[in-house]
Amino acid sequence: MNQNSIVELLAGWAMERPDVMCAADTKGSATYREMMQMVYYLSEMLRAEGVKEGDPVVVECTQDRAYLALYLAIELAHGVFVPLESGAADARATDIIDDTEAKLYFTQKEYEGRPGWRNGKELKKLAAETLTEEKTAAFGAVDLTKLPYPDPEAVSQILYSTGTTGKSKGIVLTHRNNVACAENVRYGVEMKEQNVEFIPMPLSHSHGLRTAYASILNGSGMVLMNGVMFVKIVYDMMDRYHVTGFDMSPSILRLLFRLSKDKIAEYNDQLDYVEIGSAALPEEDKEHLKELLPDVRLYDFYGSSESGRSCVLNFNSPDDKPKCIGRPSHNTSFVFTDDQRREIHATEDNPGLLASKGAMNMKGYFKNPELTASVMKDGYIYTNDLCYVGEDGLIYYLGRQDDVINCSGVKISPEEVEEVVRHYPNVRDCCCIPVDDPLKGQAPKVFLQMEEGAPEFRRADFMKYCKTAMDATKQPAEVELIDSIPRTYNGKLQRKKLIAREKERRA
Repeated sequence: MNQNSIVELLAGWAMERPDVMCAADTKGSATYREMMQMVYYLSEMLRAEGVKEGDPVVVECTQDRAYLALYLAIELAHGVFVPLESGAADARATDIIDDTEAKLYFTQKEYEGRPGWRNGKELKKLAAETLTEEKTAAFGAVDLTKLPYPDPEAVSQILYSTGTTGKSKGIVLTHRNNVACAENVRYGVEMKEQNVEFIPMPLSHSHGLRTAYASILNGSGMVLMNGVMFVKIVYDMMDRYHVTGFDMSPSILRLLFRLSKDKIAEYNDQLDYVEIGSAALPEEDKEHLKELLPDVRLYDFYGSSESGRSCVLNFNSPDDKPKCIGRPSHNTSFVFTDDQRREIHATEDNPGLLASKGAMNMKGYFKNPELTASVMKDGYIYTNDLCYVGEDGLIYYLGRQDDVINCSGVKISPEEVEEVVRHYPNVRDCCCIPVDDPLKGQAPKVFLQMEEGAPEFRRADFMKYCKTAMDATKQPAEVELIDSIPRTYNGKLQRKKLIAREKERRA
């Protein structure tokens, strides 16, 4: 089977496993043949609308089979898929539509002065119309081996990510990049042939999309749902489709714990694995999940939209150690560099900046060659992540270089401080940042978001707790209560916003 693009993989399974379930949502399911039929006719519709090679098509996420089919139809039509999160602010939606000069945009509402709108509310209806008896009969005569599949080096999509800085970047990915990301996931979690993965992660974001790619690469099934807020439906779907894999972010895991307590423990014998990504997993939640699912492989992925799923750790194994992010994934190789990007031997005493190489690495940033050149060279994507290789051969992550706190010559990961602080009574969320200190160079400052209705916060009690729970260099020099810790829509901590706010306050 050719592995040049996700849509070509779908077509291969439509011929080889036509009756295997490909994707399900709360309204029903579609086999590989049915999904390919939807993709084929939706691609014909796109071509009739004038979509040509390289034309961007913006699609607001509806987290269902119809959305997935439209994405793959854009691939088959040789367009460029540009996902937009559900309910995106008008300014963000129009910025993306304008920046890409989108040929069409499928959204819940029309934006004034921007031609090419197609009503996103009609997407399910459009998809359903591709499965009529007449079209099913006609599709039987389509030779899927002769369709004009996209070139693997052609641009497949542009992902706009706010990341942790708040500034939107368009990440350009080829079809080869997508397949390589899918391989990183598939081999990283050791997917089995009959796997069915539950995906509540938004398919407008790189993490959820890449899990969906992996299911198609594997020729197995996926169950799509918009988050886990309706927890009874979550477990009903897990039962109905006999879910064996569960993809989630730390924020989704914590919400699942809040809404259903320890119910996921009932699936210890059914689940083969759980995979987690998109943000750091708190140690408390990690340990609780291990207690609930002792016989399930539990994976934590490290990576980025620019270099997808590049490192993986099974944290329900002896490899699970503090700061460990595991081993390079299927298509990934790493080097470690100093500040001048000279390769070094990175150790715990002399960590280096991580750089990744592999077919999953992005093509570049959209319309921004300067930014691309600042992070990419000779096939490597350079990060600001301070890491090292332990004596056990595993990779350890200390934090982002500009976040790491240099206190009296000791490098402190803010995540280490946050992990301890999170256990203080009534702390809902927290963030640690470096602040200038005249004697130590830098010192930790902690922002706390307390639970609603919590007793009055007593700073002396909090500092006493910190003194008993962490080393002296890691103890916060300052603490400040805040209404809300800034995070992205997928739960990633926006530490830089608090750093900028602190610098402005001290100026």
